[in-house]
Amino acid sequence: IDRAEVERLHAKIGKENGTTQANRLLERIRSIFNKAIDWGWEGTNPAAGIKKYKEKSRDRFLQPDELPRFFEALANEPNETARDFFMTSLLTGARKSNVLAMRWKDINFNAATWRIEETKNGEAQTVHLPAQAVELLKARKLDSDSPWVFPGSGKSGHLADPKKAWTRILSEAGIDDLRIHDLRRTLGSYQAATGANGYIIGKSLGHKSQQSTA
Repeated sequence: IDRAEVERLHAKIGKENGTTQANRLLERIRSIFNKAIDWGWEGTNPAAGIKKYKEKSRDRFLQPDELPRFFEALANEPNETARDFFMTSLLTGARKSNVLAMRWKDINFNAATWRIEETKNGEAQTVHLPAQAVELLKARKLDSDSPWVFPGSGKSGHLADPKKAWTRILSEAGIDDLRIHDLRRTLGSYQAATGANGYIIGKSLGHKSQQSTA
């Protein structure tokens, strides 16, 4: 595998699947070859020096006029597990993958905290749960016999990506171009709007760098 082949693949994916996916693939290839070099392989990394496509930062979050419609549609969602998952995602600002895999053993109701053993940046994070989140989780715990807060029927045992429920909620609320990850951005944006500084916002969202928070 040489640099020209990686460049062709990067261009092909960029054209067929979008620049963001092409960049993620390039990062993965670079990481794989760097690991091989760490293990003693004496070749060169064919992804080294290839420029990524310029990506536009996403700044979408729930606007003040959208919030009442969103909460009303969320309350009407028939899938209770998905409904509670979305509300917990908004209240904690945690990453989707971490909320999906939330376990009862990681929640301390007395301290109102949730410990995530490993986040995307490879570090543990303690999330301080607001009162509304604690109330929601206590109600779920009363009816739960699963180790997972949001159990599912798949191989993982916990809820998978609840896309259908998300589509229903957005459709009923009349909201366009909103992703589940934007709930995380919504929390950070309202923290900023109410005067929280970048350090506090970054800590609450589990960011490793201030650049991510900005």
